[in-house]
Amino acid sequence: MKSEARNPKPEVANATREVNLSVQIGGMRMQNPVTVASGTFGYGVEYAQLLDLNQLGAVVVKGIRLGPVRGNPTPRTVEVASGLINAIGLQGPGVDGFIKKYWPFLKELKVPTIINIWGTTVEEYAEVARRFDELGGVGALELNVSCPNIKEGGAQFGTDCKLLSQVVSACRKATRLPLITKMSPNVVSIAPYAKAAEEGGSDALAVTNSYPAMAIDIETRRPRLANITGGLTGPCIKPIAIKLVWEAAKAVKIPIIGMGGIQNSADAIEFMMAGATAVAVGTANFYEPQTALQVLAGLRDFLQRQGLTDVRQLVGSVRVEKV
Repeated sequence: MKSEARNPKPEVANATREVNLSVQIGGMRMQNPVTVASGTFGYGVEYAQLLDLNQLGAVVVKGIRLGPVRGNPTPRTVEVASGLINAIGLQGPGVDGFIKKYWPFLKELKVPTIINIWGTTVEEYAEVARRFDELGGVGALELNVSCPNIKEGGAQFGTDCKLLSQVVSACRKATRLPLITKMSPNVVSIAPYAKAAEEGGSDALAVTNSYPAMAIDIETRRPRLANITGGLTGPCIKPIAIKLVWEAAKAVKIPIIGMGGIQNSADAIEFMMAGATAVAVGTANFYEPQTALQVLAGLRDFLQRQGLTDVRQLVGSVRVEKV
């Protein structure tokens, strides 16, 4: 009898304490803060046999433009130290192709679908947003603003505050769906761009997109990508992405979805402590499709060990007081 008393029940109860993992992104409720990064998860159906999609906070699909896009020639990806450079070229089926081929599967999921959208003019962004607003059942739209505006001589929406505000405002007028602006990292300071997106009507920010990069085959002396340059992602960009989340969180009041090199729950927790309300797993999906669910399990365990009852207690909890 005495030996049984050595295992007090409060410890067992504490170890199994339930925590609230749900978060709110605009009008979209996520059952937990772990999702996937656009462009790394196909249209969800490709991963359906590898993990239970309904355990995610949301499913984020590849970028969709108004019409079909063929993408860049191959090779499109190259592995580099602690990362991956890709130049897919935003290949996609267009709005109609997506609705016909992928929406029947996605709309049956129990978790929200976030559709990444893009265009080459403000008007095209707005039209794509309007089309998905009419579809019904979409969780949110993620605006990929790292695209050139052909009417402005190729200037990227995400690196021009005026253009960024215009595209967000146009999409805001075209849809009632939550808008998540996926920020470009290629700016001197993210703060004014984050503010421009917020003021334009964005419900949240996704921080951050990939970094321009290049790799060369020294034997052939040729670029390793057919497109010459591409976007760098993976563990190597994590510290930079965390800094951008921290800076953006100080500048705006809307939620942030942090991403960039997340491989495990500790990485995700860093992003949340820096100010992210939710996180997205990207490159890791390619080599370990279960990563997002592993991150979720580790996050839940951390909260329980810390005696926390709500995942939102982590958001912005980094201690930066100067001594």
